[in-house]
Amino acid sequence: MAKVALNKSSLNKEKRSLKTYNRYLPALELKRQQLMMERKKAEEALAQTREHLAEVEQLVRQQLPMLARQDVPVDNLVKVTDVRLTQENIVGTSVPLVEHIEIALTPYSDLAKPHWVDYLVELLQQMIRLRIELQVRQLRHRELDKATRTTSQRVNLFSKVLIPKTRKNIQKIQIYMSDQDRASVMNAKLSKGKVLAQEAKGGHSQVG
Repeated sequence: MAKVALNKSSLNKEKRSLKTYNRYLPALELKRQQLMMERKKAEEALAQTREHLAEVEQLVRQQLPMLARQDVPVDNLVKVTDVRLTQENIVGTSVPLVEHIEIALTPYSDLAKPHWVDYLVELLQQMIRLRIELQVRQLRHRELDKATRTTSQRVNLFSKVLIPKTRKNIQKIQIYMSDQDRASVMNAKLSKGKVLAQEAKGGHSQVG
């Protein structure tokens, strides 16, 4: 950091900087708190989606053991044909949001497939949607976590570095200027004393 100049101009500059930092810090702290709250919500949503997905996968394992049968082909019953995301602005941070998921069903005859295939198709659709939601919610959480950490670093920079350093600079300049003022007064008194002494000396010489 550049060495601070010990003069009035520098003092005014440091005071302006301190005023700016003190004005900016509360807004930054508020943003950090809001981001932490949003990050927590994103974390909870992510945990819920994971839990929901695990429940659906468990259902498939428990209620559809017949999937292991080779005589009933169930591959490609459902497939994703379109996923559209939009961007949401949360406390100045852009995060993805699922806008639309389109899933196509492969046509099958009720006669050609057992009755449980309908239930399987329903669960597979749920799983696909949940897996896409999970990926997007992971991204949301990652972006909010990154924004929270960046904002926290800025708060620390202002509160622990810039503001204390600027206050120290102001104090240093004020002490220096105060010392200079006292020195000037002392010098003025000494000079005046010398002048008076010279005058007094001159007066005595004339009398002699």
